[in-house]
Amino acid sequence: MPADALSDVLRTVRLTGATFFDVVARNPWVAEQPTREMVLPKILPGAEHLISYHVITEGRCYAGIIGEEPIAVDAGEVVVFTRGDPHVMSSQPGMRAQPVTQEEVDVATAGSLPFFRHVGDQGPVSVKLVCGFLACDSRPFNPLLDHLPPVIKAGNPQGGDANWLGQFIRLARSESADKRAGGEGVLAKLSELMFIEVVRQYLEALPPEQAGWLAGLRDPFVGKALSLLHGSPARDWKIEELAKDVALSRSVLAERFTDLVGMPPMHYLAKWRMQIAAGLLSGGNTNMATIAAEVGYGSEAAFSRAFKKSVGVPPSAWRRRSAPN
Repeated sequence: MPADALSDVLRTVRLTGATFFDVVARNPWVAEQPTREMVLPKILPGAEHLISYHVITEGRCYAGIIGEEPIAVDAGEVVVFTRGDPHVMSSQPGMRAQPVTQEEVDVATAGSLPFFRHVGDQGPVSVKLVCGFLACDSRPFNPLLDHLPPVIKAGNPQGGDANWLGQFIRLARSESADKRAGGEGVLAKLSELMFIEVVRQYLEALPPEQAGWLAGLRDPFVGKALSLLHGSPARDWKIEELAKDVALSRSVLAERFTDLVGMPPMHYLAKWRMQIAAGLLSGGNTNMATIAAEVGYGSEAAFSRAFKKSVGVPPSAWRRRSAPN
């Protein structure tokens, strides 16, 4: 059966949500994000990629990557920094704060989730936010991250709780305030679901001329090809068979796939196999012969050569590097 390629990627790259801040701000106020090196070890040790998000539950604020023009974000909206870039949240554009220190991060994350933080002067509350992070693997191959913009804003300030993101905002606000048993896990899963919904909304809003992996998912022929490759990555695929299954000629599929995804179908399959293998190696318990078979190689030697050629290090070295300290 064809696979859901987006879900497959999200599962394989170990998308994990954690570390939540319930923020109450009073004008004037400004806050800067800690560096990814400070945050990642507290979410998913060994992960390489940080995603930051801010849910505006009341009021309005400004959000922007440092050095770039900020955007206004209103209650009912979510802003996601897909690459974890250093950024500023503030009551007005153009403000900067003192950089966050590692000691401040350690103190802030020492207690139970969510971590409460008050920002700004003693005036009336102007904004309330639920802020958090997600972590995932970026190597050896994460086609989703490679094709997302650095900042995505989603939601509907006038939509209330009617839409999915509105429901997420309501639930996140409730879990943050009530501190019920299991709330930390609920918030973590909610953040993962929120990110998926933001990506889906971004995908649905892409213009017809847009290229990239996400645009490929939306294309009826390339999307089916991606689903087939993800559904049976160990199969000895040939471009002729794939083209027949998606009802295109070999040349048309190869051109259409390359134009949208940025590489030919068999090149994509080879890279995706290495991503699956890297995840299995990082798990630490699967033997090399089983991993080779899982990703379509008839021998450990053939798999090892392909992995080193694609990733740059032998499978054994990747496993040692990924092992918990």
